[in-house]
Amino acid sequence: MKSLLKPCDRVNDSRAQWVLGFLAVSLSQAAPAFAQSVSPLSPTNIFAPISTPADSIFGLSKFVLEVTASIFVVVFSLLLYSLLKFRKKKDDDGREPPQVYGSNQVELAWTVIPVLIVVALFLATARVIATVQNAAAPRNAVEVTVIGHQFWWEYRYPGLQVVTANELHVPVSDPKHPTPTFLKLLSADTDHSFWVPRLAGKVDLIPGHPNSMWIDPRETGLYLGQCAQYCGTQHAKMLLRVYVQSPDDFERWIEEQRQPAHLSAAVEKGRHVFETTACINCHAVAGTVANGRFGPDLTHLMSRDTIASGAVPNTPENLRKWIQNPDATKPGSLMPSMKLNDQDLDSVTAYLATLQ
Repeated sequence: MKSLLKPCDRVNDSRAQWVLGFLAVSLSQAAPAFAQSVSPLSPTNIFAPISTPADSIFGLSKFVLEVTASIFVVVFSLLLYSLLKFRKKKDDDGREPPQVYGSNQVELAWTVIPVLIVVALFLATARVIATVQNAAAPRNAVEVTVIGHQFWWEYRYPGLQVVTANELHVPVSDPKHPTPTFLKLLSADTDHSFWVPRLAGKVDLIPGHPNSMWIDPRETGLYLGQCAQYCGTQHAKMLLRVYVQSPDDFERWIEEQRQPAHLSAAVEKGRHVFETTACINCHAVAGTVANGRFGPDLTHLMSRDTIASGAVPNTPENLRKWIQNPDATKPGSLMPSMKLNDQDLDSVTAYLATLQ
């Protein structure tokens, strides 16, 4: 009897077997290679959490991956087995095999098992969400109000009387003496999203709708993040820098940030230019007439490693370029150019460079 398979069908059948075999080999080799390619030292490595919320999310991710990978392996194995077991043989007469319609056991299995899998994933997810969101703040917790702006971050420490921008400082949390940091998330304009991968998951900042999150980093160091919600032209350069410090270093930083701005007669001209232009409408400098709130507080500007929300290193050269033409460094940053002449520009830069 003639085969019902056309030549092109037999070719497609062999191609399908080759593709499935290739995928099996590729997947078996890709997983170890991918694991080795991710550096555990990366400040944004989601596979190396160092805070309880990030740990919980990572554990849930592994559980979901294990469940879905198991499903994939079972389905893929059955498919590969079927292709190899029932492939066309030389003595195949081309007749259609017996057709079986209806099996209560099979239908019950492929209904109940997926339901149980979904319920297990739902319960695991709900447990992690409840654990992270319902955590109570202990008495020694550090409280920080985070305000998202286009396109920078404002940090206020209400109990410590400190205001800073773009670079968040928190103490390390010793498991024996936990010192978590609780963040109240607000937005001054549009939607933003606070995300530092190694410390916690993404939490949105929505105008008129306060949100909250917490972190308890167990290792000192610098951890990077970014606004994870498109918020306008410079969304990509609304960067996050979190400095986790030892208790002593954190206390020292707090004391330094509480001090008024450093005043020097040598840069009096630059201070005068700064205070007689529109700069003071947006920026604040403690101890001076500048009390603006639309832009970052500049009282301790030079204590920060970066400017423009992490866009460039904080050096006098970059600071001068930033003042002269903000759009050259960060197009659409919403900071206007004051059109200062070279002499006034040098004077203002020299003044701001003294704000330690």
